[in-house]
Amino acid sequence: MERRQFLRGTGAAIGGSLAAGCVGGGSGSGTVTVDYAYYNPVSLVLREKGWLEATFADTGTDVEWVLSLGSNQANEYAQSGEADVSSTAGIAALMARTNGVPITTPYVYSEPEWTALVTFRETGIESVADLEGKRVAATRGTDPYFFLLQALGDAGLSEDDVEVVNLQHPEGQSALVRGDVDAWAGLDPHMAELELEHEGAELFFREPRYNTYGFLNFLDGFLADRTEQARRVLEAYERGRQWAVENPEATAGILADASEMSAPVAERVFTRRTDLSEPIPGEPHRELLSDLSPVLEREGLVTDDADPAGAVDELIDSEFATEVA
Repeated sequence: MERRQFLRGTGAAIGGSLAAGCVGGGSGSGTVTVDYAYYNPVSLVLREKGWLEATFADTGTDVEWVLSLGSNQANEYAQSGEADVSSTAGIAALMARTNGVPITTPYVYSEPEWTALVTFRETGIESVADLEGKRVAATRGTDPYFFLLQALGDAGLSEDDVEVVNLQHPEGQSALVRGDVDAWAGLDPHMAELELEHEGAELFFREPRYNTYGFLNFLDGFLADRTEQARRVLEAYERGRQWAVENPEATAGILADASEMSAPVAERVFTRRTDLSEPIPGEPHRELLSDLSPVLEREGLVTDDADPAGAVDELIDSEFATEVA
């Protein structure tokens, strides 16, 4: 069952494997492979409604769905060529592009506040400064990890001042509940589940501007060689986005059913912490990633000769989706 996979996660880390280079070039022209993720509500709408399949119904092209449990896993799909289209946070997409994974971002699937720092009241942790010397769960190469780094920097700390325990998002949630770690760089919907269903759980540090958007990434070869198929994917996404904006309660219900989380959890994630109003990437996204690019170098998450600042313009395509959105 997907529920078991959702709760266990994969435990995979992307940083080292991305640095090793890129393999593959996407699935064959008869199949379009697209990921779905609990942190990408539009993907869940499309999968539930069958609108992506409908978009390709007159072409004989099959649609294959693969589940991404985090940006690191979505980047692994792109690196290996297992997915033509994948969902990540913006900073994770930039890390992949900088390390040679040939992806381009023509579409923003959400502007979320999907990460915060979480603890339990009994730990006595009330601020980021209190994390010094503590064990913090985070998934390296994902938005919560970069959120943690920025929060530590604000408090005059660095990763060296804490013990980062590298766990996939659901595993980080479980580790915090068991008391194996003192805090967790959380990700919705797991974070909202903890917040609403576990007494004493607290989001002790929130900063919406440290969340780096939801990027929908296309393999370069898919965009260049199968442009019409790529356009159809975007058309379906835009249909799904508009429907989700107009039907927030129904979208929250789809999220709840897909992730097997409660309706209140899904409602909090989608109606309170997700903005779908701007699907075209542009200057705000470039500026944010440019500001964060030195973090990739400082933390050793890109190769020594990499240029993450220069990769921002290679990653973001503001033109391709303008005919659709």
